[in-house]
Amino acid sequence: MTDPFWLYLHGFASSPQSAKAQYLSDRCTEQGHPLTILDLNQNDFTHLTLSRQLTQAAASFPPDRPVTVIGSSLGGLTAAWLAQQQPQVERLILLAPAFGFLNHWLARLGEDAIAQWHSTGFHPVYHYGAQREIPLHDDFLTDAEAYEHLAALTRPIPTLILHGIHDDVIPVAASRDYAQSRPWVKLIELDSDHLLAHVMPEIWEAVRSFCRG
Repeated sequence: MTDPFWLYLHGFASSPQSAKAQYLSDRCTEQGHPLTILDLNQNDFTHLTLSRQLTQAAASFPPDRPVTVIGSSLGGLTAAWLAQQQPQVERLILLAPAFGFLNHWLARLGEDAIAQWHSTGFHPVYHYGAQREIPLHDDFLTDAEAYEHLAALTRPIPTLILHGIHDDVIPVAASRDYAQSRPWVKLIELDSDHLLAHVMPEIWEAVRSFCRG
């Protein structure tokens, strides 16, 4: 059997150097499964779109190998759509996936900030990888609307979701709703928030068990 290609998709305004990415890379390497971590910023966070992330991720696949994708937050939503579109993806691990993120995020921004974003074409976003604010083009919003319709995600592949019950960025209810109608999805709820920072050993044990199954 051909060894799977392991791919990691980081979250929004994050980077390959994030603590989660590096922790999982170390664990995967120890198990003989090198983890490819894409830089979804592509040195141009300003023009980020989810469609661009999908194109970049698909282009990274080696030929004739099954793919296991680990996605965090917006990277998790990207991973879910990637699996729908790309038959090579045979297994998904989603960490606090950003299901319905556009509604949650826009509600936090407020109508005035959204109107200004559309008016000027840009909105300043604090980028945790760059440790500074970077303007994000409003093409991000227009593009993201096409990926809010989760009912289209119907491809039945083994999927593990790990989500914190204290997540105030993407409520755990979003993952509960997603898993409820998809019997191929296993949801594990953790005593944590959106970052999942202090439960990484638990996450790794769940990943190992899932991948052995």
